[in-house]
Amino acid sequence: MNFRVSHLTATIFIALLLSACSSTPTQQVSPTETIVNQSEDAATEARFSQNLNQLIAQIAQTQGIPQASLESGFSDAKTIPSIRKLVLPPSGTFKKNWVAYRKRFIEPVRLKAGKAFWEQNQAFLTKVEQESGVPAEVIVSIIGIETIYGRQTGNFRVKDVLSTLAFSYPDTPNKARREQLFKDQLQELILMCWTEGGGTLPAKNSSQGLNPVRFNACLNQNSSYAGAIGLPQFMPSSIRSFAVDGDGDGRIDLKQSPKDAIASVANFMKKHGWQSGMPIYFPVQEGAVSEARALADGEPQLKYSVQDLITKGILTKEQGDLQAGGVEPQSKALIVDLPYPDKDGNDQVRYVVGLNNFLTIVQYNRSYFYAQSVAEFAEALGYKNQSVVPAVTSKAKPEVKSGEAVKPKKTASKKKQK
Repeated sequence: MNFRVSHLTATIFIALLLSACSSTPTQQVSPTETIVNQSEDAATEARFSQNLNQLIAQIAQTQGIPQASLESGFSDAKTIPSIRKLVLPPSGTFKKNWVAYRKRFIEPVRLKAGKAFWEQNQAFLTKVEQESGVPAEVIVSIIGIETIYGRQTGNFRVKDVLSTLAFSYPDTPNKARREQLFKDQLQELILMCWTEGGGTLPAKNSSQGLNPVRFNACLNQNSSYAGAIGLPQFMPSSIRSFAVDGDGDGRIDLKQSPKDAIASVANFMKKHGWQSGMPIYFPVQEGAVSEARALADGEPQLKYSVQDLITKGILTKEQGDLQAGGVEPQSKALIVDLPYPDKDGNDQVRYVVGLNNFLTIVQYNRSYFYAQSVAEFAEALGYKNQSVVPAVTSKAKPEVKSGEAVKPKKTASKKKQK
């Protein structure tokens, strides 16, 4: 995935690296680019090697991993100058365009692939949905937007990507902060690959049990130009924290195992606060655009209650079964702005009300454009963006235990497994 242009602030955008993924790929680069030394000059490469060796020595000391094993694994690491260009922020004249962004992801090829992916994994998707409370449509939508179900997972060696961005980040106002984020991801990659190669943590200065071939293969696996891996494009830290073994084969493989990818996406969403059976967003009432504009500050925080937005005319009680007991008046929300230029180049904005589940998707990729695309892609697959929590019509309120998933309604789009 590439660094996607978000209409959030630059500071929020940086924090992308701490979420599940880095972003979705816009460009494909020849695989040969990852194995050719493209260093700008000898001095740059020398500084890169020195800094990388210092980090390796630090990790070896703090984690008890033999330094020789790490030096061997990174002996051919190289800077990739083209990546430095890809992570640069857009120019000052760039206009954010929700309409173009949506069209890029919610389109026939991706939707067709999504339906095929659903049919191939229907039984497992149903199982994961019931266990996690995360709708199958949302899981399928995320994987489709990220990589078109594995078609676009990146052509860079992940160790080269993270090393380049950790020690040779382009000159930007927050260069130091971003480099630290990538240094952290590089350490997470090393720890991930050490355990994947059969090593233990803490390693206690021993490589006993380590398979060097598997360790190096993990370091050399392909990623996006921001270091995201596999069908769901998880950063190394997210793989270590949220990826799970969905197919039960004893290892996590986000590149080749759809079940591992499905289960890992669901686990990430659940751990980040997905509310089972709740909607993602509500449309703003047509006559309340000015009211919505006044509350849209770009900050991904649930600041307003649903009742506040009803009072201001931004929502109505009838919207999204508010009267049916699913979304309570005290539920929190935010105003999402989706800017775009019209055909004459004039600035326009579409507004929606984002609920808790919208913000959960933002934790996966910190972009309002991304989160709204996931929601609408899911709707195109048949997701009903409404509460399925039963209304309380009597004193016999149905008891739902804390953390228990409420099974979403079946939709007509879910085909029977062949």
